[in-house]
Amino acid sequence: MYSVKGALTGDVIDTFKKNFYSQEKNILAQNVCSRVDPFDAAISRKALEETQHVFNYKIEAEGKPVTNQKSSGRCWLFAALNVIRLPFIKQYHLEDFEFSQAYLFFWDKIERCNFFLNNIVETTRRNEPVDGRLVSFLLQDPTCDGGQWDMLVNLINKYGLMPKKNFPESFSCESSNRMNQALKSKLREYAKAIRELVVKGGSDADIRSLIQEQMSSIYQIVSICLGVPNDTFTWSYYDKSKAFQSVGPITPKEFYEKHVKPYFNVDDKVCLVTDPRPTNEYGKVYTVDCLGNIVGGRKCIYNNQPVELLLELTAKSVKEGEAVWFGCEVMKRFAGKQGIQDLKIHDFQLLFGVDIQTTLSKADRLLYGESAMSHAMVFTAINTNDEDQVTKLRVENSWGEDRGEKGYLVMTTDWFREFTFEVVVDKKFVPQEVLDVFQQEPIVLPAWDPMGTLARC
Repeated sequence: MYSVKGALTGDVIDTFKKNFYSQEKNILAQNVCSRVDPFDAAISRKALEETQHVFNYKIEAEGKPVTNQKSSGRCWLFAALNVIRLPFIKQYHLEDFEFSQAYLFFWDKIERCNFFLNNIVETTRRNEPVDGRLVSFLLQDPTCDGGQWDMLVNLINKYGLMPKKNFPESFSCESSNRMNQALKSKLREYAKAIRELVVKGGSDADIRSLIQEQMSSIYQIVSICLGVPNDTFTWSYYDKSKAFQSVGPITPKEFYEKHVKPYFNVDDKVCLVTDPRPTNEYGKVYTVDCLGNIVGGRKCIYNNQPVELLLELTAKSVKEGEAVWFGCEVMKRFAGKQGIQDLKIHDFQLLFGVDIQTTLSKADRLLYGESAMSHAMVFTAINTNDEDQVTKLRVENSWGEDRGEKGYLVMTTDWFREFTFEVVVDKKFVPQEVLDVFQQEPIVLPAWDPMGTLARC
């Protein structure tokens, strides 16, 4: 039965085994990796010695405290709110401050479920089969924690912001898996009912009524797990001089409009991506089918530009004192405990006898499923050489203080080029010809395209 063409025969396996044990280094590597994490075993001592958390351009003051998204996929919210709080802290003379991540998480859950149900209506009207690739993809993960910058803009413009003290974390914020399981179960059940109604020729009014009924149950689940934000709140605090201050009663929308927007306007920020696949030209704008969070809200728009422009605009922003939200693939060539993102941090060739993770080009990694955006963080500093070229960047993460330098990572420029895919900067830093690209009609990428993965993790 093992003589079939392409099968691994006993002779072939014996050759593999003989070759393996003929190299004493393999035995040593095997002994080491039987006791420790193989990726930790591959960390280069030399790279550790050469890494320092020192930068010659840094934003005036970094936010406190270091945030922690715990066991949730809310990195995009944490990163965004970490950026937004910086000018807010400065304006209101605060020692530390956090916006409520739970508040935006609540509304994203509600809106995202409604967006999914309306996607089911749309795909049914497109005559997409339930077992076809598109609907199967949507049903595989009807709701998740991830998101994109444009989705954050949707939430803030509709619901505003609130201090964390006024809507703190809950168990299901910090560990969202069980809540998501309950929501996904109901959403798949509801998808069947919606498809059946649409196929039977149900009117728009009937469909809206059904979704509203379904969303009532969704709201109930989310509210039980996360709590319900108050319509108004009063924020009381001490400033740096220990003077008592109070704002409110005020709605979250008014709080954003009056107290945050003058110092950080989300509509002034633009999202640039770098997608080097030959099929996706630079200087074009893209979107992803069925990706979003608010029905009638802005689409997730990707202005595709060369990676060097993203690096240049990041440096320009930081030099001007503005932190930068960005999306990347976080776990490649990453020493987590030490907080180092460096192509040289792991010597896989030495450990395994073969290299991994960077053997394909960035474009080919996207094409072959080896790479995709998976995490959002914040740039707060850069280091440049004598030619004013960026050599490394300082990264504010949202995994607590246990990694890197009290929660901050250091990233080399080479790592940026390989694994960073997206940055958000103020439009005042962006050349007009790049801003003009946003006026194009977006090219629609399929729902499963890797450019959408940050919003599906």
